Amino acid sequence: MPRDPYDVLAVSRDASGQEIKRAFRALARELHPDVNAHDPDAEEKFKEAAEAYEILSDAERRAMYDRYGHEGLRSGGFAPNFDAFSSIGDLFDAFFGGGGMFGGRPGPAPGGDVAVSIELDLLEASQGANVEVSYEAVERCERCHGNGAEPGTPIETCARCAGAGQLRSVARTPFGQMVRTVVCDACHGEGRLASRPCRECRGRGRRAAVRRATVEVPAGISDGQRVRLTGRGHAGEAGAESGDLYVLVRVKEDKRFLREGDDLITALDVPAPLAALGTKLEVPTLDGQASIELPAGTQPGEVLTLRGHGMPALHRGRRGDLRVVVNVVIPRRLSEEQRELMERLSGTLTAENLRSEESIFSKLRRALGSQAA
Repeated sequence: MPRDPYDVLAVSRDASGQEIKRAFRALARELHPDVNAHDPDAEEKFKEAAEAYEILSDAERRAMYDRYGHEGLRSGGFAPNFDAFSSIGDLFDAFFGGGGMFGGRPGPAPGGDVAVSIELDLLEASQGANVEVSYEAVERCERCHGNGAEPGTPIETCARCAGAGQLRSVARTPFGQMVRTVVCDACHGEGRLASRPCRECRGRGRRAAVRRATVEVPAGISDGQRVRLTGRGHAGEAGAESGDLYVLVRVKEDKRFLREGDDLITALDVPAPLAALGTKLEVPTLDGQASIELPAGTQPGEVLTLRGHGMPALHRGRRGDLRVVVNVVIPRRLSEEQRELMERLSGTLTAENLRSEESIFSKLRRALGSQAA
C-alpha cells in the first residue's frame, strides 16, 4: 500500500504549495545518488518522494487524493507512472533539469578514482612500509595544458549549443510535457571548442599515462583495508579536480600466527612431561624469540599471554597481545626404558594427581571450540 504523500514529504495536510515544493527539494537533496551512493534504496525513496510531490503539487490531484485516497487517483487516471524514465538520472533531469540537481550550467566533470592492490607480509604490516606502485591513469595534457587546443590557436564558442554547454529537448511524460536538459555532446558542457584540437590529446585536454606513487602503509593495517591518496586518480576535465587513488592492502597469511584484531595467536608444542613439571620455553614473536613461563600442570589448550607482543593498534600507539595456545604432545614410539619409566609413573598416580577443577562438559566445549558458557 503506498504511503501517505503528506507523511512522505513530512508536511501538514494544510501545507501551502511553496512548503510542499521546499520539502520535496530538501528531500531530493538527501536522496540524490551523487551524495547518497551508500543507500541502495535511494532510488526507490526518490521515486516515492516524486510521486508524493506529483500528487500534492497539483491542485486537482491533491483534492482527489484528499477525498478518495490513492484508489481515487487510480480510478481517475491520476496515478503517477515512472516507467517512462530509464534511470533515476532521467527522473532528476525531468524535475530539476540537467547540469546538477537544481539546474544551472554543468561544470567540468571531475576525474574518476583509481584502485590498485599491494601485498605485504605480516611483519611489514606490523611495522608499516613505503611501497611503490605504478598504475594507468588519465592525466592533464602537458602540450595544451588541459584546454584541448593546439598551442597558439584560439578557443571558440560552441556552435551546437551557442556557448550554453547544454541542449534542451521536450519530452511527453505521464505528467505532461517536460523539458529535459542534457550536456552538449559537442563541447561536453564547456560551451567552447578549440578551433584546432591539440595533436597530442586530440582536443580532450587529457591523455592516458603510467603513473607512479609511493604509498605510506601505516603500522598495524589489516588485510582488506585501503589507503587513500587524494588527487592521485584520473585528472578532471578542463581543470576540474582529480579523482583519488585507493590502494587495497592484502596481508599474506603467516605460518606462525593467526591474527584476531590487534592480537596474535600461536600454538606451542609442549611434551607432556614438561607440561606436568613446568618449565621455561622460547616462543616466536614478531620481534624474535621470547621466553615464557609454563606453570607446572599446564593442561592441553590452555592459553598463556605475552602482553604487548601483538600487532600495533592502527593510529593508536599501543600493541595487542600474543596469545600462546599450549598443545601438549603425548610421546609416541617409546623405547623399552621409556616405557618402563612411564609404567612406573602411571602406577604412582592418584586421584589427587588427576583431579581437575574443570567439568567434563567444559572440557568438551573447549575441545570443540564452543563459546558457550
